[in-house]
Amino acid sequence: MVAAAGEAVDAPALLTSVGIDPEGAWDPKHMIPAATYYDMLERIAAQTDVTDLPIHVGASMRCDEYGALGLAWKAALTLQGSFARVERYARLWTSVVEYELRPDPRGTLFILHRDGARRLGLRLSNEATLASGVSLARQVCAEPFAPLEVQIRHPAPKTASIHEDWFGCPVRFGADLDALLLSDTALARPNILGDEGISRFLVSQLDVELSQVGDRSLVEQARGAIAQALSEGVPKMSDIARGLGLSARSFHRRLSEHGVSFQAITEDTRRELAKGLLRDNRHSLAEIAFLTGFSEQSSFTRAFKRWVGQTPASYRRARAAQ
Repeated sequence: MVAAAGEAVDAPALLTSVGIDPEGAWDPKHMIPAATYYDMLERIAAQTDVTDLPIHVGASMRCDEYGALGLAWKAALTLQGSFARVERYARLWTSVVEYELRPDPRGTLFILHRDGARRLGLRLSNEATLASGVSLARQVCAEPFAPLEVQIRHPAPKTASIHEDWFGCPVRFGADLDALLLSDTALARPNILGDEGISRFLVSQLDVELSQVGDRSLVEQARGAIAQALSEGVPKMSDIARGLGLSARSFHRRLSEHGVSFQAITEDTRRELAKGLLRDNRHSLAEIAFLTGFSEQSSFTRAFKRWVGQTPASYRRARAAQ
């Protein structure tokens, strides 16, 4: 996005402001929070016309920039296989976007699900993501490729001609979905670099990575966010979800898929934080109660005894004696 904005913006300053070293090595696994990214895009929009920025960005994306997933995209035997791999393995490079392939009477919808307020930064990011999908498809198709239709939930920019020219199909703003409508014919075409052996190998590697990542990283992010928020009281699930770039509904669903609840994570975080603080004699019991989200020390004492079977003072004495 920064590169596509060109000389209209101070690229080094923008990258530095979001924690990226302008002189550093390219690292596709270095992620920044979604809200920080949207803020950056909105700062770009304040300095230059961004109507066609997402299209330029999407058109510039290359398969190799996605690491093993990009190779798996190229090695899939058909375009259907390429899109199916994004649907399955997207969590390896993003925690805020989910993809879905959904049958449609006219073909198949490749749907982008991204929770959050429809702010300008999110809208620009969605447009660029859809454009990237088409760009990557064109890199593996043996024949010219275009979707049947592009659907975008937010209102149209002041002109949509560049969108339709580049996508090569109608672009419908104000739709119910953010999606590409793909024809069955296009999806069934063999990819020019499709290779069954390489494909099987890459998919096995991606499955290993996916099993290691899963949603465990999301749970750990949630624990960290809860711990930071506890000094202001017990946080609400909606506030933690928002800080992670998710809706409360999506956050709840993904935690449930991992077999945990927000309440359980919060309880575990408070308990482990309290135990850690009690090992440090610099903190009084009243301070620890405050730091773990309790308004009164007596409430903290009752909860801690329920958690570990000892009062905080007894636990501290026992640890000191060890």
